[in-house]
Parts: sequence; C-alpha cells; structure tokens
Amino acid sequence: MRTLGSLALGLGVIVALGLTALAADKDDKKADKEVTLKGTLTCGKCDLKKSDDCANVLKVTEKVDGKDVVVIYWLKDEGKTEKYHACTKPKKGSVTGVVSEKDGKKWITPSKDGVKLD
Repeated sequence: MRTLGSLALGLGVIVALGLTALAADKDDKKADKEVTLKGTLTCGKCDLKKSDDCANVLKVTEKVDGKDVVVIYWLKDEGKTEKYHACTKPKKGSVTGVVSEKDGKKWITPSKDGVKLD
C-alpha cells in the first residue's frame, strides 16, 4: 500500500513538472513574435552620439500615456557594413524582426530581408 501511495505521489509530481514546462515553452514562443517597426534608420555614433562605433538604430515615435515619445531600437546586425547603414543621412524605413531588451536598451534582431527603406 505504501508503495502504491509513493508511486501515485511521484506520478503527480512528474505531471505537474511537465505542465509547468509546457506553460514556460508557450511563454517563450510569445516572446519571439516578429513585429514590424517603422521609423528613421540612422547611425548610433555619427547621428545620435550614443555609441563608440557605427551602429544601426531605428528611431520610432510611439504613444506613451497619450504623448509622442521617440524610442531608439538598436539593430542586432553587422553595423556599418550593412547596405542600409545611414551614417550621415538618416533614411525612412521599417524593420521586421524580434524585439528584446537588454541593459536598458531596446534591440531588434532583423529577420532575413527585414530591413526596408522607403
């Protein structure tokens, strides 16, 4: 009888852990959703003076508490070697990719051919 009780308890723990893992997996998939952001592509070093090296950034105007706020998204790419790099002349465009946040900065990892210039 004790063995049966221990077996039932062990099975219950395994089921609970499995359900927790499935829920966490669903949350991870939601976080990896692609979005398209429209704004101005420019250089994080030459234009914004916020980086030591040339870097691609997208300046996007978003509504926060009913007010327009400029949000900077740093592109995870090859920097100034990208064909769309706008070192001294900002360009209107859009970026499709996955957004993340690290060290207080917003990042977007562009999907393949995810950067479009207007």
